[in-house]
Amino acid sequence: MLSQVYRCGFQPFNQHLLPWVQCTTVSRSHCIQPSVIRHVRSWSNIPFITVPLSRTHGKSFAHRGELKHAKRIVVKLGSAVVTRGDECGLALGRLASIVEQVSVLQNQGREMMLVTSGAVAFGKQRLRHEILLSQSVRQALHSGQNQLKEMAIPVLEARACAAAGQSGLMALYEAMFTQYSICAAQILVTNLDFHDEQKRRNLNGTLHELLRMNIVPIVNTNDAVVPPAEPNSDLQGVNVISVKDNDSLAARLAVEMKTDLLIVLSDVEGLFDSPPGSDDAKLIDIFYPGDQQSVTFGTKSRVGMGGMEAKVKAALWALQGGTSVVIANGTHPKVSGHVITDIVEGKKVGTFFSEVKPAGPTVEQQGEMARSGGRMLATLEPEQRAEIIHHLADLLTDQRDEILLANKKDLEEAEGRLAAPLLKRLSLSTSKLNSLAIGLRQIAASSQDSVGRVLRRTRIAKNLELEQVTVPIGVLLVIFESRPDCLPQVAALAIASGNGLLLKGGKEAAHSNRILHLLTQEALSIHGVKEAVQLVNTREEVEDLCRLDKMIDLIIPRGSSQLVRDIQKAAKGIPVMGHSEGICHMYVDSEASVDKVTRLVRDSKCEYPAACNALETLLIHRDLLRTPLFDQIIDMLRVEQVKIHAGPKFASYLTFSPSEVKSLRTEYGDLELCIEVVDNVQDAIDHIHKYGSSHTDVIVTENEDTAEFFLQHVDSACVFWNASTRFADGYRFGLGAEVGISTSRIHARGPVGLEGLLTTKWLLRGKDHVVSDFSEHGSLKYLHENLPVPQRNTN
Repeated sequence: MLSQVYRCGFQPFNQHLLPWVQCTTVSRSHCIQPSVIRHVRSWSNIPFITVPLSRTHGKSFAHRGELKHAKRIVVKLGSAVVTRGDECGLALGRLASIVEQVSVLQNQGREMMLVTSGAVAFGKQRLRHEILLSQSVRQALHSGQNQLKEMAIPVLEARACAAAGQSGLMALYEAMFTQYSICAAQILVTNLDFHDEQKRRNLNGTLHELLRMNIVPIVNTNDAVVPPAEPNSDLQGVNVISVKDNDSLAARLAVEMKTDLLIVLSDVEGLFDSPPGSDDAKLIDIFYPGDQQSVTFGTKSRVGMGGMEAKVKAALWALQGGTSVVIANGTHPKVSGHVITDIVEGKKVGTFFSEVKPAGPTVEQQGEMARSGGRMLATLEPEQRAEIIHHLADLLTDQRDEILLANKKDLEEAEGRLAAPLLKRLSLSTSKLNSLAIGLRQIAASSQDSVGRVLRRTRIAKNLELEQVTVPIGVLLVIFESRPDCLPQVAALAIASGNGLLLKGGKEAAHSNRILHLLTQEALSIHGVKEAVQLVNTREEVEDLCRLDKMIDLIIPRGSSQLVRDIQKAAKGIPVMGHSEGICHMYVDSEASVDKVTRLVRDSKCEYPAACNALETLLIHRDLLRTPLFDQIIDMLRVEQVKIHAGPKFASYLTFSPSEVKSLRTEYGDLELCIEVVDNVQDAIDHIHKYGSSHTDVIVTENEDTAEFFLQHVDSACVFWNASTRFADGYRFGLGAEVGISTSRIHARGPVGLEGLLTTKWLLRGKDHVVSDFSEHGSLKYLHENLPVPQRNTN
């Protein structure tokens, strides 16, 4: 039988007293015992995951990433968060979302407390309703809607509103928390409860007991008995009691209860370096004590009297007491549904207060330095940019021993933690460094006329000439895993194209990346553009970097298909260049050469199986089954220890077949290969279009007509005839190096080298030309004559 009231008590369990809570929708046999909750719950669309939490309270967290270890959390809800836009009544949808998030964290084993406003607004709504009902019934029945709206409503005293609203506010919270089998308890306090030692001890004991019983305390100032507010009206028709008290209350409560984290939700994104809404306003990601002098405080919130200055003072006071603080927006419809959980997960939301300043610049500052340095880089002469790249190539060989020593440290630390293919990618060698240096010199040679090259010239009219010229894209963010050799390659391409560059490497290559970046900056220093290439060493999560849409113009992921997919999903408003998978096919035609096939298959699959351009699916013409050619392919794969997966059609031809493939759309990245049978070249093309990733696909045949048909009809970034898939590479294409291989259909496709990192702008040179001169009765006519373009230097 379901109980109709809240009851809190104790129930014996294994001779110990464990707290149990019975909520309105939970029977006694299903009482919650917090100490034994271990499973994943899914009462809502956010999973309830129990996580191990242990932390000794003392100093506040130094970094956002540590917030996930917060055990005891206070969430402060400002008036603007809990009230509706008309400032009369509560924002029910927003409150429901907040309760859901608090419940998620509570059921993870955390101890949650709420400091909430809203009683005045809720009471105002109730009292207005009572006043309207108390009007003459005759007047209410015979007056129009407009007359009802114009009826005089007396100014409502705030304390009366609070008294009328407290019970309803708490009843609403109780109903919402009941949906997640959580009990809530209301505590009303005044300043005296903190100043009187006995009352403070009583309050402390009550809160600790509630938390021990897995109950969420909901704390509010007792606005019904506090001194009168200032006479100016804040809520329309109500003299509002200053919510500044709730800011200080939340901070006092957080310190008194030794909480790990205080989340202050308001109607602004966080703390800005100038009033929000102004042209130059920038959200401050991390705020440090002593930074107040660099901040200009704007007007107060939509409702409430505290304003941001009061919140900052309360936050700094809590920080000094050992509690970490985040101020964030709790009203934005796109983020309010997960703002609390995002903060606890360490995501870059709002302003994080920290006592520990990082040794280096923030990622935002690095982005600005890359932007400024990139613009300076673009203004250098082509010979100067080439000189920088040549110097970097020389440093790679001159400092070989130091680079290999750093790489050895990475390999030793990664031993046992990384799979063999990733360890191979992580490893550097003398031959790799020599190849890198050669590739960089190729980039330097090709960069002579890259930036500022004229693509088109048009004479619009007499003395009015238009040019389309190449320019850098802006600031590139390149995120790469395991491969430290990627850093100098990408840096050289960015230098050659005049782009600013942010690099985010994997922690497994930290030592190698650090020295390679130092050498890159040393090369940049010869022309005073050291800051154009930045290595992100802070604890920034990739998802947070992908949100810097005002600083980054293009994201280029270099790594696993999962990394690329994650970045494509996380990037908001920033283009992503790359491919999520490298499912490369080779079609062996019925007229293929016996001598060529095994060489091409071996090189494509076995030369470097972890590469994105390695062969993953071999398509065999059905006429080749049970022929010497087919037997030679199978024998070679066995010698090379390649595990074979049979496609459905291939398996149907065999009595005892290899393991049937689970999916024809698989990138193995190892010595594994899918073999499937097709009827003809068109069948092979259809298979590639259905299961491929538009990366690289090959035909092996001696029939030129069949080959040309394949080349023209396969819709992939790279399509080859009688050549290994491994040729899909910027260095092998003569591009010097590549930032990646793109399967996108916009801007750049295939191996992306220097040309893919450029865009264009239009230059118009005139002499007092105005559009009105070209009207029907104007004095000028459009000519639109194509003019010769300067020849490109191909040396």
